[in-house]
Amino acid sequence: VQLVESGGGLVQAGGSLRLSCVASGTIFTINAMGWYRQAPGKQRELVATMTNGGRTNYADSVKGRFTIQRDNAKNTVYLQMGSLKPEDTAVYYCNAEDGYNTDYWGQGTQVTVSS
Repeated sequence: VQLVESGGGLVQAGGSLRLSCVASGTIFTINAMGWYRQAPGKQRELVATMTNGGRTNYADSVKGRFTIQRDNAKNTVYLQMGSLKPEDTAVYYCNAEDGYNTDYWGQGTQVTVSS
């Protein structure tokens, strides 16, 4: 499975961004897709995930501000981010998990929120 992210950038606090991640390869093995982020000096953390059945899981810090969506016809997962805060600044990584509990990662896309 290969994952390619896009959509990061610089935005002012309170603004919005949408990240996209396109999956290719053995996508029929994917059980869930999602987004993680890593800020400088911090560990990578879960942002949001969605299973093939549509069950979602969000970090408490983004609930009500971020929405994860999947377009299975396009093999794409999106992260709609709103009411952005400087503390949302991080490299955002797309993730896919297959039926063997193997994780796949994209190359990451930088999101910077200025105050």
